[in-house]
Amino acid sequence: MAIYSYGDRVPRIGKNVYVSDSARVIGDVEIGDECYIGHGVILRGDYGSIRLGPGTAIEENAVIHIRPDGLSVLGERVTVGHGAIVHGDRIDDFAVIGMGAVISLHSEVGKWAIVGEGAVIPMDTKIPAEKIVGGVPGKVIGDVLPRHKEFWTWGKQLYVDLAKAYPEKFKRLD
Repeated sequence: MAIYSYGDRVPRIGKNVYVSDSARVIGDVEIGDECYIGHGVILRGDYGSIRLGPGTAIEENAVIHIRPDGLSVLGERVTVGHGAIVHGDRIDDFAVIGMGAVISLHSEVGKWAIVGEGAVIPMDTKIPAEKIVGGVPGKVIGDVLPRHKEFWTWGKQLYVDLAKAYPEKFKRLD
């Protein structure tokens, strides 16, 4: 794992967590149990703090950072898609941040909300629970339906299982 202190700020890692050796977990970052931290991810708690709830998946090349003395909290079983950038204050339980999306400063994403791929959520935006947001700037475009929850419940479990399987199955061959 690529885990780094920053001064007296030291990451804390839960149980059954996978952190890729190409990821960077820096400073005041707390990772809950059964999280998946993918290849190329950067969790930068150098001058702010980051908290990831249990079962959260941060997919490849995503970046989470926060303003000086800020706190970024991602709840239980949050999914942050490949290449997303999160600078927001809060992403509630079961929310989904699509691939390449940007969540700006002081923003919040409600429980079970879905931010579509490539969406840009401007500073100070509050996305209500169970809404689907897309576009630049991000706007509510629909409601989260039972079929969305069913699909994402399956997808979130896939990453919990992956976090458990990686330490056993992922082997360098050179």
